[in-house]
Amino acid sequence: MRRAMLPRRHPIAAGWRAPALLTLGFALAGCHTQPAQPPLSPQALAAVAADADVPREPLARAIDALFADPAAGETRALLIYHDGRLIAERYAPGFSAKTRQIGWSMSKTISAVLIGLFVADGRLQLDAPAPVPLWQRPGDPRGEITLRHLLQMRSGLAHREEAKPQSAADTTRMLFLDGRDDTAAYAEAQPLRTAPGRRWRYSTATTTILDDIAARALTGQADPAARARAMGDYLRTRLFEPAGLHSATAEYDAAGTLLGGSMIHMTARDWGRFGELLRNQGVAHGVQVVPRQWVAFMAAASPANPGYGGQLWRNVPQVNGEEVLIPGRAPASLFGLVGHLGQYVLVSPAQRLTLVRLGHSDHAQCHAVLNGLASIIGQFAAR
Repeated sequence: MRRAMLPRRHPIAAGWRAPALLTLGFALAGCHTQPAQPPLSPQALAAVAADADVPREPLARAIDALFADPAAGETRALLIYHDGRLIAERYAPGFSAKTRQIGWSMSKTISAVLIGLFVADGRLQLDAPAPVPLWQRPGDPRGEITLRHLLQMRSGLAHREEAKPQSAADTTRMLFLDGRDDTAAYAEAQPLRTAPGRRWRYSTATTTILDDIAARALTGQADPAARARAMGDYLRTRLFEPAGLHSATAEYDAAGTLLGGSMIHMTARDWGRFGELLRNQGVAHGVQVVPRQWVAFMAAASPANPGYGGQLWRNVPQVNGEEVLIPGRAPASLFGLVGHLGQYVLVSPAQRLTLVRLGHSDHAQCHAVLNGLASIIGQFAAR
């Protein structure tokens, strides 16, 4: 599903500095007695570990503000790993550390890691024509599309992520309407809109093609049950178990294709562990689960959009000037997973930080969510 795209921020939100006279006015105002802040609830204070290596109460207040802000919609889970340690964790009523929650488009990053494992195994090649049988016919221009193009959302295919009415969007048709029984067939049948590699265009259907390519590389069988079983075993043994993602649950369509563009579920802690895997350049529990070079590729800018990498968002403005993360309010090296309705895993290597926010927020509410996450991230120093 499409990520929340936010308008350009007001200069103050972008880090604008007040003129000296105005700053002096703020300083003088600070000489007067300020009203005391209300005491934190026991629940709010308990969300932060007593031995957290940042001041406990300010962090607890920043987390509490996000849960309490009606403009941010519903926050269901928030947790923070710092220096590899879980230091903050809070859930809304009805949710807990055992609740699996859907990642929506955060699932795409798992699909990208899956492709990286296949490249490392020698089953796939990043810059070879994507092995989609339908595209291999003589004269078909889609035969020029590579895995790199697909991973960086610049395939050139005429996918419409959103439309009015929404039922006309390819994402909706592929996942829930006429394409739902064989999502890959629907996605791969679309014609080119632009030459491969030239233009960035966000597309859940593109990730579906990657998942189908992975299934074909893993097993030549067309039987849906065999495809799903083989992919499930591969994910479990090569990624989920080595990375400690024991709650990870993936959905498949009727053709046995992984719905890795949107339908992977995990607990908040495991979404955080996945972010930590990326922050640690593919290492978990002392084991190189994902090649270091592949994680670096995923976090590097797409040639067609500096704000996007390989199924990962980067903390700089998008090619059209819009902002998906929080540029100017967190290190430029921060990157993130972003899912429909306000799902976020933000990874800041410079701050040794991984932050997870899961919830239910519409497009307009995601602006307040990001403001709240920026306030939380601002509690941590970069080295």
